[in-house]
Amino acid sequence: MISLAGKAALITGGSRGIGAAAVKLFAQAGADVVFNYNKAKDAAKELEKEAGRHGTRVEAFKADVGRHADNKKLVEQTIARLGRLDIVVANAGVIGQKSEDPLQAWADVFDTNGVGIINAVHAALPHLQAGASIIATGSTAAFMNTLPMREVGTDSGGIAYMVAKRMVSSFMHDLARELAPRQIRANVVHPTNVNTDMMRVEPMFRSFRPDLEHPTLEDALPAYRVQQAMPISWVEPVDISNAVLYLASDEARYVTGVQLRVDAGGYLKWYDYHA
Repeated sequence: MISLAGKAALITGGSRGIGAAAVKLFAQAGADVVFNYNKAKDAAKELEKEAGRHGTRVEAFKADVGRHADNKKLVEQTIARLGRLDIVVANAGVIGQKSEDPLQAWADVFDTNGVGIINAVHAALPHLQAGASIIATGSTAAFMNTLPMREVGTDSGGIAYMVAKRMVSSFMHDLARELAPRQIRANVVHPTNVNTDMMRVEPMFRSFRPDLEHPTLEDALPAYRVQQAMPISWVEPVDISNAVLYLASDEARYVTGVQLRVDAGGYLKWYDYHA
């Protein structure tokens, strides 16, 4: 069992999906954890109780990670509660657009998945010491060239998601280079489809089954398999949080600048080897 005993962690987007799985796993591994929620207060408070049963300190705070001021306050709350900050998991994200206005959809998705992650990291940087670890949640979308398959000007939210994850990948790569002399590590975990609520909504079904007017999950599941080389539709949140746990731990103390794909062979399916 990997141990995070004595470490203090901040996990953004921790109230559901991959983030919630990481909160539970980190607490089980002995870390004190602060995580944020935006709207799901009841779920966050329940997660506090569940993860806190392992005997570590687990606290949730409301914060919109798309706003720099909220990220700064969240970091300050973490240090006030836990006394230090050793691990930052910049995980908060959304899939799909919330607005019918294409340009607003672009801004909303990009602000959360790109700007939000960078804001969280930048807010934490002044407080990190040697031995600290930063992990960002990317996506295999960062490696995909889907533009030839899309009509220009459509699905602004989907394209913004892909662009944001590419930016995060590049940002973390260069940040790792800057932080290495300080013995602070920075890595990215890139999931394929993950069995979360975000994969169980009609906009996601339509993106995989555009041939149907109102596709269901049953319609989408076979199409979800297209992205992976292994014959599965998705991985589970714990599969991603296990990778995050490793990168957060001292077992990975010399691992930095890595783009770690947890994708059931999805990259292998679409790309040839290159150095």
